[in-house]
Amino acid sequence: MTVELRHHRDLTPEVRQDLLEAYADVRAPLLHLANYRVEAFVERLDRHATEPGFELVLGYDGQVPVGYAYGNTVDAGDRYWRRMSEPLPVGFTDTPVLAIKEIGVRTPWRGTGTARRIHDGLLTHRGEDRVALMVNPLAGDGKVLRLYEAWGYQAFNVQQSSADSPRLIAMVRPQPL
Repeated sequence: MTVELRHHRDLTPEVRQDLLEAYADVRAPLLHLANYRVEAFVERLDRHATEPGFELVLGYDGQVPVGYAYGNTVDAGDRYWRRMSEPLPVGFTDTPVLAIKEIGVRTPWRGTGTARRIHDGLLTHRGEDRVALMVNPLAGDGKVLRLYEAWGYQAFNVQQSSADSPRLIAMVRPQPL
């Protein structure tokens, strides 16, 4: 499988449609839960797309969007940090961090290295010293958490961003690894 990576800083109607198509397929088993509904995702996406340093990487197999990752830069004053359950160590937010807000790959492309290629593609031209993400520890019976640990991420806190959201483990790693 050859997957082409396409980088986007703006959500044109075509890019948005491809992302929503991939998201709905990736999250299909969870779409009945309020936090995972496409409408809830769109609300988050619209907010994230206006934040500093927004970038989206979509992976394509031919014309089929097979996976995605997007994030933006967060600095000391960002609400990303204020929602952490435990106080952060002094100086932890002194330098900007790339916060990966979403990452997902459709089932036929899982286990092929596609998720890692899309993830690494997002990190390729970034200037931040660290990258952070959140993971549901129950996702894939813990498999997703273990995958991120294998990619060099370490847990540092927990967060529940909304009443509808699961409790997520916040992870961070140096950039580049």
